[in-house]
Amino acid sequence: MSQAHLAYENRVNLGSYYTPTKIVDIAWKMIAPYADSQTTVIDSACGYGDFLRNCGQSITIGCDIDETAIDVAKKNNNKVRFFQINALREVSRAKFGVPQQSNLIVVGNPPYNDKTSLIRHSIKDVDFEIDEDIASRDLGISFLRSYNKLEADLICVLHPLSYLIKPTNFRLLKEFTANYRLINALLISSCEFPESAKHTPFPIVLALYQRDMQGMDYSFIRSFPFRREDGLHFCLRDFDYITGYIRKYPSKKHQPIHNDSLFFWTMRDINALKRNRTFVESYRAHTIVIDKENLDYYVYVDVFKRNLHRLPFYFGNCDVLIDDELFQQYKLSFIRDTVRHHPYLEKHFQTDPMEEQQTASGLDVYFKLLLGEHHV
Repeated sequence: MSQAHLAYENRVNLGSYYTPTKIVDIAWKMIAPYADSQTTVIDSACGYGDFLRNCGQSITIGCDIDETAIDVAKKNNNKVRFFQINALREVSRAKFGVPQQSNLIVVGNPPYNDKTSLIRHSIKDVDFEIDEDIASRDLGISFLRSYNKLEADLICVLHPLSYLIKPTNFRLLKEFTANYRLINALLISSCEFPESAKHTPFPIVLALYQRDMQGMDYSFIRSFPFRREDGLHFCLRDFDYITGYIRKYPSKKHQPIHNDSLFFWTMRDINALKRNRTFVESYRAHTIVIDKENLDYYVYVDVFKRNLHRLPFYFGNCDVLIDDELFQQYKLSFIRDTVRHHPYLEKHFQTDPMEEQQTASGLDVYFKLLLGEHHV
């Protein structure tokens, strides 16, 4: 059920979005082999309690900071022990009445709300208390840290894929990743959550973690096969990325020194590229002064932006993909396409107008070869 009692601003700040039944069912199939009558299952941000309806013989606990949500959840399921409580404050098993020796499984769709993100920034205002040792700029990361503090044996939750695949975010989870290992992961588009999908779709993962003192490092994530709904897999290690070829951010060391300087907009990930410009004709904040020795690679990014329709949603938080050897073969097609869209760049290249008709076919071949089974 939709969290209908909440205004839009409160849904954003509490991260209260209905999880489709099919996703709840998949989560339960993932944890079923690990749960029995001696297992305690907890959803510490349960909303209306949808994840706790079909728990079999397990002991079930639901809690939420939202009093109305808990009242609704109690009416929906009288077999669950519900708490109206802030699950991120004074985190411990004792707080939920869970014995230290019990097998504990966490399940659910906890809030993820990055206070530093530009998306919905004007209405973000998280004002409840969070334990200092789990506090983060993103509520979802705080929840993952709280599961580690509970010493959960198994965790099956939804969260943005970016928590794992972006090195900066992964480092924020160092206490969590030191004690947990990803054992299963299904890729899901944010489009599955219509109430939240008002911006560019981003990749979410239904992740199953097992407590393991071996933990996991970033190289483990780079090699991990994330499942797609069609049974195929996506693995970061299968691709090269533009980061190794150009600067993505402005630098005080690189300032415009003459009128012939070229400029490019700051690059983050592929979803940011959808929203932002590429080449710009004047210097301003958020622009990169291009090293002309690498101009071909900025051309590549410019053309890549016009071909984002070829990529599935789960590449959204990745850097721009590239196969450099393949790019060198089709470079002229990229240059011709960029010059057509940015005529002022023509003087920096030598192109043959007679070959113009080959541009589209060259780009089509390149992107199909680059993406392979991932090509849309």
